[in-house]
Amino acid sequence: DDLLWLPFVVSFYLKITDDYALLDENINFLNGPLLKIEQEDSYYTPEKSNIEGSIYEHCVRAIEHSLALGTHGLPLMGGGDWNDGMNRVGHEGKGESVWLAWFLITNLNNFLKIAESRADHINALKWKRHIDKLKESIEANAWDGLWYRRAFYDDGSTLGSAQNSECQIDSLAQSWAAISKGGDKNKIKEAMNSVEKYLIKNDEKIILLFTPPFDKSPKDPGYIKGYIPGVRENGGQYSHAAIWCIKAYVEMGNGKRATELFSMLNPINHSLTHTEALRYRVEPYVIAADIYSEPPHSGRGGWTWYTGSSGWMYQTGIEAILGLTISGNKLKIEPHIHPDWKTYKIYYQHFSSTYEIEIKNPLGLSMGRSKISLDEKDLRAGVDSIELIDDRAHHNVVIELT
Repeated sequence: DDLLWLPFVVSFYLKITDDYALLDENINFLNGPLLKIEQEDSYYTPEKSNIEGSIYEHCVRAIEHSLALGTHGLPLMGGGDWNDGMNRVGHEGKGESVWLAWFLITNLNNFLKIAESRADHINALKWKRHIDKLKESIEANAWDGLWYRRAFYDDGSTLGSAQNSECQIDSLAQSWAAISKGGDKNKIKEAMNSVEKYLIKNDEKIILLFTPPFDKSPKDPGYIKGYIPGVRENGGQYSHAAIWCIKAYVEMGNGKRATELFSMLNPINHSLTHTEALRYRVEPYVIAADIYSEPPHSGRGGWTWYTGSSGWMYQTGIEAILGLTISGNKLKIEPHIHPDWKTYKIYYQHFSSTYEIEIKNPLGLSMGRSKISLDEKDLRAGVDSIELIDDRAHHNVVIELT
């Protein structure tokens, strides 16, 4: 998945800046030795190649490298996908990742629009057909009855299935079915109900990555089995994935549950009492990468100051729940909040200008259409964004959910 984060980040940057000139910037490729068949990894300092390519070409190459499929019509997992510890699920070159299929769908959807804007119709059409193929394969081969499977080993056996004694359900495959907007809506609802039942532990204030942890199974998913059960990726809360679970509820339109889970993951709420602080044992003002889930360490925080999780939590809170998104010089508010929230304010600094944005929710909604006024003037019906102006002034925006 490391290659696919490039187009993902680039498409996100374009969304918030509208700076499409970036795609034509040239940058050198890197040179390095290919892995030998018997190698799983190699440590070296790459050299700068004399060959250059545009940022767009780099992204296209990353996507193209990810299009190979296995026997179930799913992307090859190789030496691990997002979960590095599952480095022997597909290390023989035949294992497949369900999560990677959802992530690839997300990237292809983003980049086929970019390709069309550049008149690259050949790639746009090819990627659209690949999306359809992936969706068909997922529904035919990855649905386990109550949730989506996580992967297939090199030998074709399942991972993340009710048939497995360990890692029966993994949150990633369920969350990204919703985030990618690629899953069947009824199945997504069923899958997230299973997440609620098996992975969300309200009393412990944690969202498990998967359950049960790897321990005694004869299957070898990789170095993840080197962690004791309930620690880090091996069945504990891995906060990165837990936040994606929140985002999945937002995509399903369930702002109430998303807000509840956001509050549950907030580190300050793990140290509200002396007893809770003694159990959590790490700083309550920064994100912990992981929280342990098995006695006697249940509820104990792990690696703190983890920027990957903190960035996703900030983005999910600001954009997904509070609803503030910026695209170029356009500001938009699309909340997914708890219906008990009657009002809240956002202060946004746009260069020399300040925007004081008040969101009113008199009907107790989680989301909905909005009436918008800017500096006491109502915007016409159908206008859902505000044009930001750098004029050294203080502007008042009032948005009412209806």
